Amino acid sequence: MKSVFYIFLYLNIYTLFSHGLLAQKLYLEISAEKPISETLKDSLSTTTVFNDYSSLQEEAERVPTQLQRFGFIAAELKSLSKKTDTTYHAFYNMGPKFTYIKVNHNNEIFSRKQLQRISNEVTDNYFILDFETAEQALQELNNLQTENGNSFARLRLGNLIIENNIVIAQLETEGEQIRTLDSIVVKGYEKFPKSFLKYYAGLKKGKPFSKTKLLKQNTIIDNLGFASTTKSPEILFRKETTVAYLYLEKQNNNLFDGILGFATDETTQRLQLNGYINLELNNNLNFGEQLIVNYKADGNEQQNFRAKVTMPYILKSPFGVGLELKIFKRDSTFVTTEQLAQISYQINPISSVYGGYKGYESSNLLDLAVAGTAVEDYTSKFLITGGTLVLPQESALFPKKTELQLQTEIGSRESKGTNEDQLRGLVTINHIFNLNATNAIYLQNTTGALLSDTYFTNELFRFGGINSIRGFNENSIDASLYSVLNTEYRYIFNQGLYLHSIIDLGYFENDILEVKEKLYSFGIGLGLQTRGGLLRFNLANGNSENQDFRFSNTKIHLSLTSRF
Repeated sequence: MKSVFYIFLYLNIYTLFSHGLLAQKLYLEISAEKPISETLKDSLSTTTVFNDYSSLQEEAERVPTQLQRFGFIAAELKSLSKKTDTTYHAFYNMGPKFTYIKVNHNNEIFSRKQLQRISNEVTDNYFILDFETAEQALQELNNLQTENGNSFARLRLGNLIIENNIVIAQLETEGEQIRTLDSIVVKGYEKFPKSFLKYYAGLKKGKPFSKTKLLKQNTIIDNLGFASTTKSPEILFRKETTVAYLYLEKQNNNLFDGILGFATDETTQRLQLNGYINLELNNNLNFGEQLIVNYKADGNEQQNFRAKVTMPYILKSPFGVGLELKIFKRDSTFVTTEQLAQISYQINPISSVYGGYKGYESSNLLDLAVAGTAVEDYTSKFLITGGTLVLPQESALFPKKTELQLQTEIGSRESKGTNEDQLRGLVTINHIFNLNATNAIYLQNTTGALLSDTYFTNELFRFGGINSIRGFNENSIDASLYSVLNTEYRYIFNQGLYLHSIIDLGYFENDILEVKEKLYSFGIGLGLQTRGGLLRFNLANGNSENQDFRFSNTKIHLSLTSRF
């Protein structure tokens, strides 16, 4: 029994001892025929502590490859010897260091312009690369080939020789079969309007296939509003064809918000409407169509009605049709009606142009002339041209990173049998500067101008309110020329809540009143995604340059946008 106990004790002691030996760390030291600087050692990122000899040996044999990337193309491991029980020493022959490499190439594969993206010295036959960035440069060239449809392209430097102390290599390519996108299959939302794939997202059959470009196009579709992606696109490579599978689902993208009130005018005893309605119907017929109806009224002051219909990509072409009607009534002063008919053309996924006809008809409702109010009956006819540019970004709250809108109207106004040539122009541009995931700066400028020999009050631009300069009543400012700069510093808590500052600056001219005035407003705003929709709350105080600050000028702008 005693002998069995001793055997058991010896076995345990042996096991512990063996475990201690196996758990013993091994260390690697490196040196060469010339001193290795600390900077180079840090760049090599060499591991020096190992759990076993096999890992240590692999690391020692990897170092020459790393040295070659830094210009020591003759680097090799000369010896790996045991220095102590736990320390090994690797000795390398580094050879001379080369700073540049001359790469001969076939100018039919890459253009000079493409090569100038990676090299400052390019000819028709060769280009020069810095040794330390050569691998990164080749990867960029490889990406260019992939974007041009050669999805399986591989580049490498072969036939390395040294002439006159210069390293020369030949740029070699593999897998030169050009792939085109031959078929597009939509899964999940089979009735998705296919014209949006071709013109809105730029996803066209027969074009060179690029995985990077396909992912960007998938993001553009995801920002449409009436459709969203359920997962990343997949590619099926057959021997002769390439098929892209998009996984989409239909999204409800109809918007509604509004409040309506009814009252009786004490003077006329007529029923009055006040409040607002904002209705937007999108893609209910699976054509990408849009119907917008807006109505705003604040009792006796003013009423504003707008109806717009847009039909994009008529007959599966890049052309679209838009019709719009606006009616604006200011108390008992005037009522103006606008009619718009336009044809648009989608140039590419981010830009489009349009042209058409716009007419104005306005009636003077005043029984007697009022001093300082130049209101007249008139009819105007204009030919319009314009364009838009939109750069999207991946954000549920702010899907548009940059937006530019230009519109010009050339025509004439007829009043009391007299015709007068006129020119109207409107420019809006906005951009989001994303500082990081939670901080951003938003800038927007809107400028409008009416050029005419004479002016009527009822034909001037009207601005003010939540969609122009905050801190002022809606459409309370008349201008023949105006420019408004909106600025916001945004702090985004999450995709359902953000807080922002309000600093708006404005300038306008009214040639009828011979007024030139600067405006400014300051305040704070909040955006909150609720179950009912996106709630926007703005508190802003607006003043002019010749007016002292008054807290009574503070305005509250409230907007709730609901999707259904």
